[in-house]
Amino acid sequence: MIETTDQNIEQVLISVLEKVSDPEIPVLSIMDMGVVRSALIINGNVKVQITPTYSGCPAMDVIGDDIKKALKDAGYESKVDLILHPAWTTDWITPRGRKALEDYGIAPPLNPTADKEVLLEEKRMVSCPNCKSTKTVVVSQFGSTACKALFKCEDCKEPFDYFKCL
Repeated sequence: MIETTDQNIEQVLISVLEKVSDPEIPVLSIMDMGVVRSALIINGNVKVQITPTYSGCPAMDVIGDDIKKALKDAGYESKVDLILHPAWTTDWITPRGRKALEDYGIAPPLNPTADKEVLLEEKRMVSCPNCKSTKTVVVSQFGSTACKALFKCEDCKEPFDYFKCL
């Protein structure tokens, strides 16, 4: 949520924050990732609240610094606060973000029930982002980062990350 009394300033803030990428998945903006909780202009300064994708996420310091730099480049002083409650959920990833994940080669998250069935019961519900086959298998519960699992497609033989439901 971005709140201002001036619609032009609101659009400027949104456009600035949409240019800040997630450092672990550079095709996603922090807006599409859903980590920006709010951005307010208070006494001429921008206050941004962000929520980590999981507790202890190492990318949050980088994201905070990137937000401050982007806003400073746009002419704003800013403060970034980390908000832990409520916890971030993959439901906050925008449809555009889910599409960007898939285009980048990362299978977007399913719903929590399906996620457990896929990771624990090895049901075939995760589509390969390369060939779209659901003939995929879990290789490891942990992928390139803690929020991803490693899968392999049995059709195209390519490994890929699956963004776990959180």
